[in-house]
Amino acid sequence: MRKISICFVVAVDMTLKFILLLELRFFKNKGYEVFVVCSPGKWLESIKQEGVEVKEITIRRDIFSPISDLVSLVKLFFYFKKEKFDVVLTFTPKPGLLGQLAAKMAGVPIIINTIFGYYFHENTPQVKKSIFIFIEKIAASCSDFIFFRNKEDFETARRENIIKPGQARYIGDGIDIAKFNPTRFSEEFINGKKKTLGINFEVPVIGIVARLVKEKGYVELFEAFKNVLIQLPDALLLVVGPADAQKKDSININSIKQKNIIFLGERTDVDELYSVMDIFVLPSYREGFPHSVMEASATARPVITTDVRGCRNAIEPNITGILIPPKNSQKLGEAIIYLLLNPEIAKKMGEAGRKKAEQDFDKNILLHKMEEGIKELIT
Repeated sequence: MRKISICFVVAVDMTLKFILLLELRFFKNKGYEVFVVCSPGKWLESIKQEGVEVKEITIRRDIFSPISDLVSLVKLFFYFKKEKFDVVLTFTPKPGLLGQLAAKMAGVPIIINTIFGYYFHENTPQVKKSIFIFIEKIAASCSDFIFFRNKEDFETARRENIIKPGQARYIGDGIDIAKFNPTRFSEEFINGKKKTLGINFEVPVIGIVARLVKEKGYVELFEAFKNVLIQLPDALLLVVGPADAQKKDSININSIKQKNIIFLGERTDVDELYSVMDIFVLPSYREGFPHSVMEASATARPVITTDVRGCRNAIEPNITGILIPPKNSQKLGEAIIYLLLNPEIAKKMGEAGRKKAEQDFDKNILLHKMEEGIKELIT
């Protein structure tokens, strides 16, 4: 019996390595032929070692890059035409548009897009929002089906008539909750990890895992941390995440002169790094469904995040964490100080976060929903 071939289309290798790796393994283990299309990147070699065939086609993430986008579209078209995939799965906005257009033109039988989060949100200016909605409608017109990882995005798509009735399904999102189980990390392990990072055992640690761009709320976080140090001068901010030079709002860490901040860059031991944090923060302006919040909760860490789409869906306010207004360093600082000065409350929030992760964030549930949807389309 011929294997069903599936091609995943993404813009950057980080998406494959840190978000979609379990999906690739799942479909590979289920007997599908798995391919990926991605811009060149350092993590592609490890993806190839998973037994996945990789095609390097540059897909720029800029909202508007017409010449580059046209080149990408043509390359995608010829690749799909040559390989004759049964299913093309696209992820994130730019691959969602270019990948689906190319797949449609190439006659791919089944085209599925996954929405992690729209570029527009409730505070986007109307003209800009209308442009984004128009682009999403074009992308959706090429979709046989659309998976939504965030319920708010799904409801927005229906309200704005981006999708047709029956064309989409909300399937939630998930992580490997076993990997982020706090019972994996003994006190001895945590102290050893702190030692390797140069962190004093007794100092309170605030952590963030996010790309180094302003959109993730770093400007407000650095400002809030100044206030934290006034009350808790030994506190330490642990920043985990890569630079993102492609983005206009990229942050240059060399310009940050604050004390008590450790920049670790991109790491593959993020599961271990959560264990050294006392609280986790993500003061983002916009999210689809933040994996870092799910991971921190699964590791039983209390979360402080912003009241924006995606972030507010990932926690239970005042139960697993605290919601604050976006772009508000004052409230962010107050929330950090409150949890650091009330460790018992922080601990209860972390424990509740782990329970929520077990109930709502198990990746296995998501994977079976994906395969179920694909099988329905194939048959």
